[in-house]
Amino acid sequence: MQKLTLLFDGGHLFIDVERELWLFDTGASTSFGDHEGIVFAGKEFSLNHNYMGLSAEKLSEFVGIKCAGLLGTDVLSKFDYIIDPSQNTLTVASDELSHDGQAIGLSEFMGIPIIKVQVSSMEYRMFFDTGAQISYFQDKSLTDFPACGMIKDFYPSVGQFETDTYQVKVSFEGTIFDLRCGSLPELLAAPLMMTGTQGIVGNQILENRVIGYFPRRNILCL
Repeated sequence: MQKLTLLFDGGHLFIDVERELWLFDTGASTSFGDHEGIVFAGKEFSLNHNYMGLSAEKLSEFVGIKCAGLLGTDVLSKFDYIIDPSQNTLTVASDELSHDGQAIGLSEFMGIPIIKVQVSSMEYRMFFDTGAQISYFQDKSLTDFPACGMIKDFYPSVGQFETDTYQVKVSFEGTIFDLRCGSLPELLAAPLMMTGTQGIVGNQILENRVIGYFPRRNILCL
């Protein structure tokens, strides 16, 4: 078990690995960075230099913080995590960790976790993406919710884009969040819908609480 320093800044989640910041991104299937490899939680992993054309240098520009790269699910899926932004700590372990919160089952597509949520009594499948500063809800009812302004975001292969956002009440098996949700550009929305998902749950659910993320057991604890 290892405790790493966690930085929650500008809606993005970073971890300090050997004095370099890495984006902690459950929404990316492939890790990449400035280095040929990384030692994470005692295990060594080789790295690509970019992901869908996104390099560490470009990533740093988008998030506004100098970072060495991104850790995706090809690395993150090998461990258990306790994510505690209030204490600026990420506990990572090869052994199983425990959490007393509400346990929610996950499925996955190409290694990226999928969670079931309820919006206005309807159930939807959404990707759980800690690399997303806001959430996304690909449903025509989105504009029925209270508006909360425009935001600029980015995605590999697409680059930066803007979206209007709305405050959406989302239930995770009884645990309620008011999530700021946008709508993805068509280039991203089309493949999302093809996977049978209707949106993305971003890392806003990490604010002001301790989360257990156990990808090997397909469990998220709130």
